Amino acid sequence: MTLGELIRDTEKRFRAAKLFYGHGTSHPGDEAAWLVRRALRLPFDAPLEKTVGAKGVKKIAPLVRKRVEERIPVAYLLNEAWLDDHAFYVDRRVIIPRSHIAAMLKGKLLDKEPARILDLCTGSGCLAILAALRFSRARVVASDLSPAALEVARKNIARYKLGKRIRLLESDLFEKVEGRYDLVLANPPYVSRRAMRTLPREYRYEPGLALAGGADGLALIRRLIAESGSHLAWNGLLLCEVGDGRRALERTHRGARLQWPLDEVFSLRKGVG
Repeated sequence: MTLGELIRDTEKRFRAAKLFYGHGTSHPGDEAAWLVRRALRLPFDAPLEKTVGAKGVKKIAPLVRKRVEERIPVAYLLNEAWLDDHAFYVDRRVIIPRSHIAAMLKGKLLDKEPARILDLCTGSGCLAILAALRFSRARVVASDLSPAALEVARKNIARYKLGKRIRLLESDLFEKVEGRYDLVLANPPYVSRRAMRTLPREYRYEPGLALAGGADGLALIRRLIAESGSHLAWNGLLLCEVGDGRRALERTHRGARLQWPLDEVFSLRKGVG
């Protein structure tokens, strides 16, 4: 069997099963290609004509079955997620990386490179790592309330050899954070209580602590806005992802001078003070 045939067969299974996507892909063909190639430890550009032996086909079968019958996301099946062309170890202790902030880090955010960066709700550590790679002289603090998530982040930080520049901190948002930062990144829980009850089965494999944002989804985001001023340096910038919470946040924070570089992400800049 060729690689292309195995991917096409897997895609047919995914289409028939009517799976939900959103953890790195949005299409059954892309999902099938990801699972098959990476389960076989092949690069994404491996030729479709490549022959896959019986051992390889046998390795794929149980993964496809778990994806179809149990609705387990591919990232958890492979213990691998991709964000901005970088691979990260993941398991069910963390949500699967998919933040819009990752792409924003490649643009110009500040007039000068940040010296100190804080990544709140770091989860797998993906944004902290991408920020450290983007700003090579910056010191980064990666914070999370979950000790289990921090263990996953530690694994990824070691993988990218960034242990000297990224410090892990167990903290409930800013609770144990000291000092001020030029750039604060946050991808906090923002799913409303009502939406949590209707999440697709795939999302229920992710830790609820990293998803649930209270009655309206904005409980932690309100705290972030209220407390960020004490932790941003002069002209410092907060980038916070809110999902589909923009309208609700604009209604409740009309005077907060929020900017919206993306519909899913607001920015807040610290003035003189």
